[in-house]
Amino acid sequence: MIHHLVLFQVKPDVDEEKIEWMMRETRIQLLKIPEVLNLRCGKRVDESMEWPFFLSVEVESLDKLSIYMNDPIHVKFVEQVIKPHIVKRLALDYEMEPGKDVRYS
Repeated sequence: MIHHLVLFQVKPDVDEEKIEWMMRETRIQLLKIPEVLNLRCGKRVDESMEWPFFLSVEVESLDKLSIYMNDPIHVKFVEQVIKPHIVKRLALDYEMEPGKDVRYS
């Protein structure tokens, strides 16, 4: 199982209402992708946090992560929801099964 976590720094003009919209769109759009087993997104609770928005997705394997990343729904989501509102992103991928060799997942 692969956990894909992405943290976002938003543009200065992105307010709380826009982040709420981004959260709704994340759920509406990305849950349509069959490879997505679990999806979470959220906004910071502490204004001093550097990354005000995050999303995380769980998929079965690295192959499924690649399919998810290249899915037309995901590509459209990134172009329409993410890119217009962020200045920086940090993507992290983790294997969630102890002892599993990620090369074979």
